[in-house]
Amino acid sequence: MRTLVLNAGYEPLAVVTFRRALVLVLAGKASVVAESGEPVVGPNEVFARPSVILLNRYVRVPYREGTVATRRGVLRRDDHRCAYCGKAAATVDHVVPKSRGGGDSWENLVACCLRCNNAKGDKTLKQLGWELRFRPQPPRGARWQIRELERPAPQWHAFLGSDTAA
Repeated sequence: MRTLVLNAGYEPLAVVTFRRALVLVLAGKASVVAESGEPVVGPNEVFARPSVILLNRYVRVPYREGTVATRRGVLRRDDHRCAYCGKAAATVDHVVPKSRGGGDSWENLVACCLRCNNAKGDKTLKQLGWELRFRPQPPRGARWQIRELERPAPQWHAFLGSDTAA
């Protein structure tokens, strides 16, 4: 059972186990915003199982430069759809091939189906007369900083902004 931790300003901060969340609530460091599932039965009390908690004090999050482009991240960003034909994608392609100076950046990597990847090979889009279905950009928002938000619990949707919607 996972619990979403919200900073005092209601922005997603982390995902912790419900036990850790319960400890934060019992220590007076957080309050329960949403509950789910069976209650937790202790020796003397019964506690609601927290699904979302809100910290009582604001926690300053260190500045994060951005996320590194990875195969998994590119496929996730592009919703596992080929940037050229729109079919299901399982590979990643360099828009500008590495041999022609293209790098491993969010702007140069796209999800690609095996057929399009083989057809494109070491060519540029101009040589093939192809166009991208969208302009690749680096992802933004809490969804990319907190890995557990990849599969959010249904109770969390009200607390996650549009940048975290799957």
